[in-house]
Amino acid sequence: MGERTRLGLGILGAAVALGLLGDLLLRATPWGINVLLWVGLLVGSMAVLAAWRGVGIRGEGRWLALPLLFFAALFAWRDSNTLAVINGLAVLISLSLAVLRLRSGRLLVAGLADYFYWGLQAAAHAYAGLLPLALRDIAWREVRPVGFGPVLAVLRGLAIALPLLLLFGGLFVAADAVFENLVSDLLDFDLAEVLGHVFLFSLFAWISCGLLRIALIGGELPSPDGRPGFLYLGIVELGVALGLLNLLFLSFVVVQIRYLFGGAEGFLASAGLTYAEYARRGFFELVTVTALVLPLLLLAHWLSRPDKPAHEKLLRLLSGSLIALLFVVMVSALQRMRLYTQEFGLTELRLYTTAFMLWIAVVLVIFLFTVLRSRRRYFAFGALVTGFLAIAFLNIVNPDALIVRTNIARMQAGEEFDAPYLVSLSAAAVPPLLASLPAMDEADRFTVRDRLDARWSSPETDWRTYNISRSRAYSLVGSGHTVARDAPATPTRDVT
Repeated sequence: MGERTRLGLGILGAAVALGLLGDLLLRATPWGINVLLWVGLLVGSMAVLAAWRGVGIRGEGRWLALPLLFFAALFAWRDSNTLAVINGLAVLISLSLAVLRLRSGRLLVAGLADYFYWGLQAAAHAYAGLLPLALRDIAWREVRPVGFGPVLAVLRGLAIALPLLLLFGGLFVAADAVFENLVSDLLDFDLAEVLGHVFLFSLFAWISCGLLRIALIGGELPSPDGRPGFLYLGIVELGVALGLLNLLFLSFVVVQIRYLFGGAEGFLASAGLTYAEYARRGFFELVTVTALVLPLLLLAHWLSRPDKPAHEKLLRLLSGSLIALLFVVMVSALQRMRLYTQEFGLTELRLYTTAFMLWIAVVLVIFLFTVLRSRRRYFAFGALVTGFLAIAFLNIVNPDALIVRTNIARMQAGEEFDAPYLVSLSAAAVPPLLASLPAMDEADRFTVRDRLDARWSSPETDWRTYNISRSRAYSLVGSGHTVARDAPATPTRDVT
């Protein structure tokens, strides 16, 4: 049997096992430690198969096993749905880059287009699943001499027996009531549940097969090289576009300087706006501007013709000045968020949007030190690393607990307090809410106790969904807090 066929059969067996384990572990929700276990088994399968068949693992993608397992472990730590989505995105990015650069290749000096290309390739191979392995890699004619024939014989026997069993079994059921009850008990199962197991097994086995194959067998995927001439733009086109954008940003910044450093009271009064209303109106629009500038600059530098040094200097100057103006816009946005939070409190949307904008600011600094200094090949790796660090920092900060503490501080300062919204947050909000109960008025105190008891008084019994935050919330709420269910609920305020 050929070496490729042996490895292909090993991948097939591992995929079947991962499919069964995926159905066993990941069908239990909300996800917790089961995510770490399954991802760990997937990584372990790659390592065992590579060692078994002597597949060299020398690519830089092998180091992504560490962030992959780290972000999978966060599902067993934090309970927030928003963090789960972000952590899941980090797992997918780590996995897609790892499988494409496991055996060879570099990540440090790869371009952004390379990263995007590798992600699409990983998704395509996961989607293809078993097909390339079964149709190309495994030489089935090599398998038959070592015992595949008897298996086919058994399958043929089952195919012959099935219609006979149905025929004679139906006659026996019609002939005897006791036998009918026996068959009915035997076939009494939930078809929807069985189909659910089949679907999850097939899904995880299929995806695992595609990922294991591209990691251990799949041919080297070269980076995209070259592009047609019509995808280049000259300095005139790019200069006009970026120059006009600089003028637009400069005009906006002039207004913001007046707003940021005082003297805007008359202007706001004439517009019929308070500072809080002014902040509420503009923050999310400015975040959108911040998010759009970076891909715009990356596209401009990708489309530029690297022909004349003077043209490159002009493009760098226009890009750098636009980034400088954008930093002023970001300061304005952060000032608006500060006023916005003082007036209306902190919510998930406001916190995560601010965190995203701060990460974009860091990536813009990386852009200045890489792309604008002719080191663009390092930009993608820098953005990837800072993105991973930002996600890790969010998990450490514990956003839901921070939201509760911020709004509790506002309540103690005499501001309005939205107890129902805070109780709707994840398990991380439970400890600070319980700690602040004595500071609440009677209505809020009853609302918090009542709703916390309704959500967190019955601990989870499924070990697959174990989560540290949820376990602590169940422990605290079930430790003897008095619950009153007849208190009036306070109205829910705007949380946009």
